This record gives sequence, structure tokens and C-alpha cells, in this order.
Amino acid sequence: MTRQTRADGSLRHLLTLEGLSRRELEALLDRAQAFVRPLGARPPSTGLLAGLTVANLFTEPSTRTRVSFELAAKRLGADVVNLEMQLSSRIKGESMLDTVFTLESLHVDVFVIRDAEAGVPALVAASVAPHVSVLSAGEGSVSHPTQGLLDALTIRQRKGRIKGLAVAIVGDIRHSRVARSAYHALATLGVAELRVVAPPALLPGDDEFRGCARYTDLEAGLRDADVVMMLRIQRERMLDEAQLDPDAYFRAFGLTSERLRLAKPDAIVMHPQPMNRGVEIASEVADGPQSAIRDQVRNGVAVRMAVLATVARAGNGATA
Repeated sequence: MTRQTRADGSLRHLLTLEGLSRRELEALLDRAQAFVRPLGARPPSTGLLAGLTVANLFTEPSTRTRVSFELAAKRLGADVVNLEMQLSSRIKGESMLDTVFTLESLHVDVFVIRDAEAGVPALVAASVAPHVSVLSAGEGSVSHPTQGLLDALTIRQRKGRIKGLAVAIVGDIRHSRVARSAYHALATLGVAELRVVAPPALLPGDDEFRGCARYTDLEAGLRDADVVMMLRIQRERMLDEAQLDPDAYFRAFGLTSERLRLAKPDAIVMHPQPMNRGVEIASEVADGPQSAIRDQVRNGVAVRMAVLATVARAGNGATA
């Protein structure tokens, strides 16, 4: 695993939440909370990263993650470069590293990378100059660390705690980087019970999600849960998507108001989006009073501000 910290112990890269301590996770969540503002209020703005340049390199489509990283960097005062890699020199055969080295020569200080291929963010992190940081914005089906942080922050805001809760992660867990990062974050932060709930074909391998209870029956998996985290069906990562019938899936695993009543009365509902309404989740649940989905989106900018401010703090002249 690529080392994520500097010699002094400060966080340089964020490639995965696996291996981060509870203290490190809580420090990031506390810092993110300081950047949260209610809707209608002026968003936070600071010159903390003035003079630094952040490059967003995305080889997969993204709306929420790319935009929130861009807003986060700009609100911290950084210059921002957005590069859609499908339209860049990479399509002409240039490697990711050659692209990174080119941008590094143009004084880019932080690379935010989303790639469908596992290992790309770590490869870049191992190759850049010592003053440069790399953040994963989603890596294949392996990890999505800032999503895991914003999910943890949302739970902490809405429930007042993470320790002692029962959390059900429901849906396409086998292909979900979101589920893996949520697992690492919540397990480290002391969740009492973490359940993975999915059809057998969409459960993770036996060597993953250690310590989690596994359910192939939605009703059993939802019973008395404090948090219900629904996941998108990721057809683009399935070898045989024709076998998945959306209507049949919704009948067996879609979250409806009736099924939500099996969870605790004050349970919250989450979804990383984009949502397939009528497949994973009914609209009356997604838009209902127990939904924390819009909070997740709002928290995305705050979390990414916290991460950018943390990794760029040392070595680049910025002051925390």
C-alpha cells in the first residue's frame, strides 16, 4: 500500500480510508464540519490555498464529485484545472503519468484523480515530486475515500454519533467503491453493527467486509437499523447486465416506505447518487423526511475542503 503520510506524520495523500486511525478520521470530520453552512447562507471562503494549483483528472463521468472538488478548491483560494481525460492527450496514447508529469511541470500541487482502473491513484502518488499530493476521487470498485468521509459526517450530523449504531448497506455491494470506503470509515469510527444486504450475486467476496453481518433478504437486513445506505446498481461494472431485471430488483430490494418502517422510527436514508429511482429506491423515500441524501451532497464540498486543506498544509507554504 502506498504510504499516505509524510515523514512528520501529516497526511500527504488520500487514496484510501483503510489504515487511517480513528483520530485521523475524526480530525478530518471535525475540520469538515467547520466548513459546513446551511442552505441559503454564504458558503465559506478563505485564501488558505492561495497560490496553489489543483488539477482534477477524471477518466470517468462525474457530476457531484468533480464539481464539489472544484468548488472546494476555489473556496480555499486555489487555482483549478479541470481535465476530462477522455478528451485529452490520453486518448492519443499518452499515459496518465506523462500527463501528470506535464502538469507537474506547470506547477500543479494537488492532483485529484478518478479512474476506472484500480491502482492508478497509487501509481501517481508514488511517482510525483515530494511537494505534490494526490487525492483519489474514486478508483474502480476499490475505494472512494471522500465519499466515505462525507457519509460518516452525514451520519454524525443526523444521529449525533456513529459509535453504537446499526448501519445497513444495501444493493450492489460487489461493485461498489462507496460501500468499501464506508465500511473502512464506519468500522474504524466504532459502528456497533454493519450489515451488507444484497442478492447473492451482488454480495462481496468472502474475504471482504470482515465482521459484517450478511443478508440476502432485504426485510431482515433492514430490521431495527439506524441508518439505511442504498447503493446504485452499477451496470457499467457488470459482465452480464442482461441478467438484472430492474422491475424484479425493485420488487425484491427496492427501498419503499413500507420496507423503511422495518428500520427504527428515526432511521435515516442515504444514497451516494446518481439514483435509479424505482429500481433501488422509491421517490417518496428519496424525497421523504428521513432522507439525508441532500445533506450528503452538501457535505461533499465541506469534506473535500477539509481534505485539500489538510494535505496541502505541509510543504507548500499554506497555513492550516
